[in-house]
Amino acid sequence: MAQTATDLSGFDPQERFSGGATTVNKFDANAFSLPSANLAPTRRLDFSVGNSFFRSPWVIAPATTTSRDGLGPLFNTNACQNCHIKDGRGHPPGADAVNAVSMLVRLSIPSTPAAAALYAKKGIVPEPNYGGQLQDMAIPGVAPEGRVRVSYTPLPVTFADGSVVELQQPQVQISDLGYGPMHPDVLMSARVAPPMIGLGLLEAIAEDDILANQDPDDLNGDGIRGRANQVWSHEAQALALGRFGWKAGQPSMRQQNADAFFNDMGLSTPLLSGSACTEQQTDCLAAPDGGAPEVNEKIEAQVLFYSRNLAVPARRNPDSPEVLKGKQLFQQANCHSCHTPRFVTRKDAAEPELAEQVIFPYTDLLLHDMGEGLADQRPEFLASGRDWRTPPLWGIGLTEAVSGHTRFLHDGRARNLMEAVLWHSGEAEAAKQQVLKFSQPEREALLAFLNSL
Repeated sequence: MAQTATDLSGFDPQERFSGGATTVNKFDANAFSLPSANLAPTRRLDFSVGNSFFRSPWVIAPATTTSRDGLGPLFNTNACQNCHIKDGRGHPPGADAVNAVSMLVRLSIPSTPAAAALYAKKGIVPEPNYGGQLQDMAIPGVAPEGRVRVSYTPLPVTFADGSVVELQQPQVQISDLGYGPMHPDVLMSARVAPPMIGLGLLEAIAEDDILANQDPDDLNGDGIRGRANQVWSHEAQALALGRFGWKAGQPSMRQQNADAFFNDMGLSTPLLSGSACTEQQTDCLAAPDGGAPEVNEKIEAQVLFYSRNLAVPARRNPDSPEVLKGKQLFQQANCHSCHTPRFVTRKDAAEPELAEQVIFPYTDLLLHDMGEGLADQRPEFLASGRDWRTPPLWGIGLTEAVSGHTRFLHDGRARNLMEAVLWHSGEAEAAKQQVLKFSQPEREALLAFLNSL
């Protein structure tokens, strides 16, 4: 069922329950770690089993723990939970960090017609020595690919009332390269781990309902040109609608998980076999593995069930006067044109608990040109170097409670929600200009609304 217009001038009682009947009432550090509220007790046991594989570290092969061995040889972390801390949002590394932990760096090189055909199923042309992702950790006897650091340059932005906010423009540096120099035209894109909540509900939105919001030619004249990414589905062996990842580069939760196992932890799955080692990484290629596949079909299914059923917390004070004022300002600035408030999930969702739910994710799952300031210049399938998928806003006000920080955007450059808003440009330039005209009380109301989601 297609989304219906939400009246942002008032309060809709359904909005309390961002995830419909799956919504939970938990607002502390564990707010993102609960199963869907409508899961039966027996299904909660399946959720707990999946949770154990999400949280527990994988080990180097060979090992007596045969169900969890095969880590690496190159990897970014040894457990899903290390990046998605408490199932929440990652952050860029601090100045003294040994490795990037919950942030990774995607790599590629500019495409050519021949390379585009060769790597059509990847959507990018991998860097020759290092592949599509830098892995800054390794098992003993194998050199890590490099070390990631981020520095920042101040960038002041002034509101109409004279107030100044100093943004941070990031620069990613990679040192201690383990396998020779990178391609001179290497494209790098830093990405922090996104929150895990509500992913099964996003997967359950009908494709037609997502495509209905496309407007690549801006026929309605509002400056918003949402476009769907079309990416390779390993399961269907065909192109499919991209929904997940910062550039909507993955079509399903199963493939998103498989890609994380494969690239983040160096583990093969039934969907993605083999190794992420490049031809130049001979020690990596020679290292023992944990069997084929290292993540067997049963474990893959258990982690998939867990990640599909992480519940979205309920709204906080959604009917308060300040939150409702902020909601009106959100609409006034036209933020809702990309951060689409409401959808209804399909009848045939992958899990029955996720079917026919009225949800409020505040995303259209489409690509938008966000301007040069946020551009990584790294295309991915149909996404250009300036395109990003609209991230869901549900649960965003609980980021500090869950993750212990308030770093936002794809690389964590924004230190709070207002900084994240002020980085918007491109299709969102007009919205940002509206916010820059808001008075201090209006800005506080807008933030109160966002923090209520």
